[in-house]
Amino acid sequence: MSDRNPGIEFDASWLEHVYVNLPAVKRRAETLGTRRYVKKQWQSAWLLRAVTCIDLTTLSGDDTASNVSRLCFKAKNPVRDDLIKGLQMEDAGITVGAVCVYPNRVADAVKALKAANASHIPVASVATGFPTGQTPLKTRLEEIRMAVADGAREIDIVINREYALTGNWRGVYEEVKAMREACGDAHLKTILATGELGNMVNVYKASLVCMMAGADFIKTSTGKEGVNAIFPVALVMVRAIREYYQKTGYKVGFKPAGGIRSAKDSCTWLILMKEELGDEWLNGQLFRLGASSLLIDIERQLFHQVYGRYAATHEIPMS
Repeated sequence: MSDRNPGIEFDASWLEHVYVNLPAVKRRAETLGTRRYVKKQWQSAWLLRAVTCIDLTTLSGDDTASNVSRLCFKAKNPVRDDLIKGLQMEDAGITVGAVCVYPNRVADAVKALKAANASHIPVASVATGFPTGQTPLKTRLEEIRMAVADGAREIDIVINREYALTGNWRGVYEEVKAMREACGDAHLKTILATGELGNMVNVYKASLVCMMAGADFIKTSTGKEGVNAIFPVALVMVRAIREYYQKTGYKVGFKPAGGIRSAKDSCTWLILMKEELGDEWLNGQLFRLGASSLLIDIERQLFHQVYGRYAATHEIPMS
């Protein structure tokens, strides 16, 4: 990842005059992916870039060491060798951005990546009572420390939605700051669970407060809410990132998660980052896509680019 965001002192005055023009946000979101779109060989390049930004994820109750191992193999070889060769990208070393698992599966993921000679791919772990965060702070902090001790290099935490909904922004700040300290050298990605924050003003304030507390990334959703990664919410969050960068000089990453399944959508997310934050955010250092099934559709589109037809079901397995 990029250089750490050290955070700043809590600044309540920054939150006093936050206003979000919701109709304008919606109009802007509707134009994404419609005014321009990448095609042909440029589309292939963008899709491969999207692959390098994916946090390949499994967060199921029936996760086992074996299915985590399969996920890690896919993380190292996310696109079939014949497609990589057909696109003349053999020397690019295409891998996903990270493998994301529950804390209990971190050691399995680290072991599998090491066996695959892919230890350069970081293991990310959700923590702090994911997805609800409804456990005592002491327990949440210990969960972070255990995941880091097992080899997690990135930690995806959930914020305290009660504090956010009741306007206790200093409470949000203090908890996220404590979680940042518990991470040690591991990067911190804070999940806002935007579908549960009530309104866009809360989304903007939560984004700013988490960055003040030292978040290296802000993330839309757990993937378990009724509303997950949507473009209006993303616009509000990336505008907060831009304001934070302009005021402090620190770059913070962005991660949409939940419901991102199509190759076309992945390109639209890249367009959003390019237009709102610039080319510096168009990489896995500052942009991630939280997804479990997106890679299947990207491979289908790349197959079409190489062979001129869409793959049959048996040619690109569903998992």
